[in-house]
Amino acid sequence: MNGSDKAEDRPYDVVLFGATGFVGVLTAEYLAAHAPEGLRWAVAGRDVAKLERLRERLTGIDPACAVLPLERADVADRASLRELASRARVVASTVGPYLEYGEGLVAACADAGTDYLDLTGEPEFVDLMYVRHDARARETGARIVHACGFDSVPHDLGAYFTVQQLPEGVPLRVDGYVRTNATFSGGTFASALNQFARGRQMLAAQRDRRRHQPRLVGRTAYAPTGTPRFAKEVGAWALPLPTIDPQVVQRSARALERYGPDFRYRHYAAVKSLPVAVGGVAAVGALFAAAQVPPARRWLGGRVQPGDGPDEARRAKSWFSVRFVGEGGGRRVFTEVSGGDPGYEETAKILAESAMCLAQDPLPATSGQVTTAVAMGDALTGRLRAAGITFRVAAER
Repeated sequence: MNGSDKAEDRPYDVVLFGATGFVGVLTAEYLAAHAPEGLRWAVAGRDVAKLERLRERLTGIDPACAVLPLERADVADRASLRELASRARVVASTVGPYLEYGEGLVAACADAGTDYLDLTGEPEFVDLMYVRHDARARETGARIVHACGFDSVPHDLGAYFTVQQLPEGVPLRVDGYVRTNATFSGGTFASALNQFARGRQMLAAQRDRRRHQPRLVGRTAYAPTGTPRFAKEVGAWALPLPTIDPQVVQRSARALERYGPDFRYRHYAAVKSLPVAVGGVAAVGALFAAAQVPPARRWLGGRVQPGDGPDEARRAKSWFSVRFVGEGGGRRVFTEVSGGDPGYEETAKILAESAMCLAQDPLPATSGQVTTAVAMGDALTGRLRAAGITFRVAAER
C-alpha cells in the first residue's frame, strides 16, 4: 500500500501530538528541517500558547512554518482525540507514560483508520493495545506501530537487516549487543520505574495477548532471556537487557517468513569492564527493589522528570552502537547499527522519518498492530541510512 492511497480527503498527512515536550520539540524541529515540500503536517497539544511559541521557534528553521497549523487536543478529552485522528492520515505521539496517557489516541486512530506511531517502551501498554484495538484497526486499515524511537527501531530493523544477510529457509540465531554513552531520558526512566512496579500486571497482559493472537503454525520464533556471560564474539560482558526490544524482534519474526522456520533472538548490553558490568546488574536490582516500595518509587520518580533531558552539547557527544551476530545455514555474519544520541536526537529523527515513511512511501499492505520491520522494513531502513544512521555488514564468515 502506498501511504498516499489512504484518506486523501484529510487535511494533514502527519500530525505530531505532544509537540511541546522535550522529544516533541526535537521531532518538530526535525520535521521543520527535513519535511519535503508538499508534506501537509501540523503540531498538536493541549496548550495552544505553547504551540504558538513552538511555531515561532520552527519558523527560524523554515520560514514556511509561520503558517504551520496548530491543533488543540488533550488526552483527557476523548472527543478532541477523535477529531484529531479524523483529520490526519498519520498521528505520531510523544505523550507518555503511555500506560497512563496513551490509550485514548490509539483507540481514536483505530476507529478512524488513521496510522498511529509512538515512542513507548512499555510492554504492558503494547499488549493491552493489541488486545483492545488490533481487531478494530484491522477492520479500518489503521497501522498501529509502537516503539518508534531508540526503543525499538535500531534493534528491530537491525535484526531484520542481519537476517537479510543470512540464507533463507534455515534456522537462524541472532544476538544483539547494545553499547552507548548516553544518559537515560526522563521518560524512559519513568517508564522503567512503572514497569518494575507492575510485574503482575505485565504478566497478566502478556498472557491475555497470547490468548488473543494467532498461533504460529509450522514455524517458531522466540526471544529467551539470556544469561550474563563474556561474549567473545564482541569482546565484552553481555548483560541481558529487560527492555521491550526482544519482544518486538520476536513479533517481526513471527510475521515475516524471511526469518526462517526456527528463529531465536537474544538482547544484551555489552560492557567492556567486569566491575562496571557487576555494578550495572546491582543498580538494576536496586532500582527494581525500590520500585516495589511506593515511597521509594515516588522519591526516585521525582529525581528525573519526563520531558527532562540533556543540553545540546551533551547530546552532541552521545552515541550508540548495536552489534548483531547472526548465524544460520553454515554462515556467520556481524552487522552493526550505529548513530548519535539515542534517547533524544536519534529518537526524534526515527519518529519523524517513520511518520513520513507511513505517509509517503510504497509499503506492504498491513493493518492492525504491527512492528516497524513489518510495516516499513526496507523503506524505513533506507530513510534512516539517508538520515545518517548506519546499517552495515562488519564481517562475514
